[in-house]
Amino acid sequence: MANLAALLENSAQTYAERTAIVFGDTKLTYAQVNGAANQVANLLVERGVKPGDKVALSCPNLPYFSIIYYGILKAGATVVPLNVLLKAREVAYHLDDSDAVAYFAFEGTADLPIGEAAWDGFQATDSCREFFLIKLDSAAPAPLEGPEHYAPLVAAQPPAFETVERDDDDTAVILYTSGTTGQPKGAELRHRNMRDNALAGTELFAANPETPDTYLCVLPLFHSFGQTVIQNGAFAFGGTVVMLPRFEAEPAIGLMLREKVTFFAGVPTMYWGLLGALTPEHPVAEIAANLRVAAAGGSALPVEVHKNFKERFGVTILEGYGLSETSPVASFSVFGEEPRVGSIGKPIPGVEMKLINDDWSDVPDGDPEAIGEIAIKGHNIMKGYYGRPEATAEAIRDGWFRSGDLGKKDADGYYFIVDRSKDMIIRGGYNVYPREIEEVLMQHPAVSLVAVIGVPHESHGEEIKAVVVKNKDHDDVTEETLVAWGKEQFAAYKYPRVVEFRDELPMTSTGKILKRELS
Repeated sequence: MANLAALLENSAQTYAERTAIVFGDTKLTYAQVNGAANQVANLLVERGVKPGDKVALSCPNLPYFSIIYYGILKAGATVVPLNVLLKAREVAYHLDDSDAVAYFAFEGTADLPIGEAAWDGFQATDSCREFFLIKLDSAAPAPLEGPEHYAPLVAAQPPAFETVERDDDDTAVILYTSGTTGQPKGAELRHRNMRDNALAGTELFAANPETPDTYLCVLPLFHSFGQTVIQNGAFAFGGTVVMLPRFEAEPAIGLMLREKVTFFAGVPTMYWGLLGALTPEHPVAEIAANLRVAAAGGSALPVEVHKNFKERFGVTILEGYGLSETSPVASFSVFGEEPRVGSIGKPIPGVEMKLINDDWSDVPDGDPEAIGEIAIKGHNIMKGYYGRPEATAEAIRDGWFRSGDLGKKDADGYYFIVDRSKDMIIRGGYNVYPREIEEVLMQHPAVSLVAVIGVPHESHGEEIKAVVVKNKDHDDVTEETLVAWGKEQFAAYKYPRVVEFRDELPMTSTGKILKRELS
């Protein structure tokens, strides 16, 4: 079956009583998750949703996300996962832009009232005609007047459904890019894009359904990394997904211990958080004894974090690389081999990568210091940006997708990210790559976390600025100290002349540092 929902259905048929999802004290088997997804599909068909229709979903890492996600797919519709932090205006934009006809939204919490923003956004759209509010406690008073409530509607549906067949090239998911420039764009991902990327776990992580992994799900499921590597990857191989709605280091460590987690995937700031939360009282050895795979992506992993994690847990973090437009995984460190620290590995099976210039011409092979924009081709490349043929044509040529990331390749074919092309700083005519500066600054004992940005300068065009979170044991470090230290480490045009200290750095919901909010 081409439908991505086959990942769940196959495991439900083969491992019906195996635990698919853990959330708090709740444990759901594959048979239960599949039956609940069938009820969602029946509801959608009853409400007139047809194959190819778009159905949006706003939900944190709760069992509802996976159940509704696969229910939408079973009905033959396209899933449009939305960031739970969106405000009403942004929700309306995404619903209109994707032509969504139905929308499932979690009620949220007092601190994050997702349902209010979702309901207001839904009412401001033209295309969307159905709204379903998800409440954790279906017996509690309704938090909003007007929307239909998910639980009783789904409970009234039968738990059997014949999944709608789809073609490999039909759109399974529309993932919206972060929109660092202009309005967010929806990347259309085919059923085969998402399925083949999830199944790549066989070679990437030696996934084996006979010895299934237990995955800690701290990456947001509305994001491509968590959706493919954790949710779809686990369901493809009969694994167990342990859900944590929001990453916090202490609860994550507790779940790793309690659920005997074997597979952890996160962005670099999550690894940084885990290491910072560890105390001598934590049973690190017990956690490490269970942990089989540690995977990182989303942004560059500092070398110091890489080294410290290996020392504490005895597990080497495998770095990978990808984008929403690539389903997302494009390259990964080779499992079972000693990785090259700082490298994003090699292209995964079925995927090609190369370096290109601004005019799409190839950067010649042979020079390991040659820098170019990473271009990607293979089974993981999106169909295009939904409703944006011109943007699609700019991003894809002859099957090659240009990533916007600058990289280089060593003699053995391992790729290294230099920086985002838009993040590159040009100081006095010299190109400065923030990642290089950040890697070195992270080696200073007073620096816990850092982001390097360019700020306007009247004579140099841009000046280099480091925004630093101090290590709690070195609170007395000064700007002058770090500037002087940087001057010793870098060429004259590279070292930061400006240092600002902050208690924390702004981050996206996926844990990426929001450099555009720094100045």
